[in-house]
Amino acid sequence: MQTIRKFIRNSKGATAIEYGLIAALIAVAAIAAMSTLGNNLTHTFNNVSSNLKAS
Repeated sequence: MQTIRKFIRNSKGATAIEYGLIAALIAVAAIAAMSTLGNNLTHTFNNVSSNLKAS
């Protein structure tokens, strides 16, 4: 019975899983933000390049 009580009170595994989920969520958000930023930069540099060629 004592072993079962210790197992129920032990939350180290759950905490590690929660930290893992938080890290995964942050990674997904960072990838999405960097992808959007990359597309915007590509568009900006293409505009600069075409304006320089037109001059």
